[in-house]
Amino acid sequence: AKCQCKVVPRERTNCGYPGISAAECKKIGCCFNASVPSVPWCYNPKPKKVKKMCPNDPYTRINCGHPGIKARECTRKGCCFRAHPAGVPWCFYHRVTEE
Repeated sequence: AKCQCKVVPRERTNCGYPGISAAECKKIGCCFNASVPSVPWCYNPKPKKVKKMCPNDPYTRINCGHPGIKARECTRKGCCFRAHPAGVPWCFYHRVTEE
């Protein structure tokens, strides 16, 4: 995403090699900006911002526990816990979405 390439020039970390073209730089998933001398022109983008959410649809849950797992044990594993409805996992993984 374009906003991931808004990195202050002095904080850029090199992602390419000397003389890399803008096209080649972008092809390997990096940002390119040659407007500031003496800093990397091909550089690593900012990491994507992600948000963890517990899925609302109980039928899309992916099991993260075992039968009879307690809420505390489940959340200690870093998972979601909802003791309803019957027939679906009560301890389940988060869904990760980009912000």
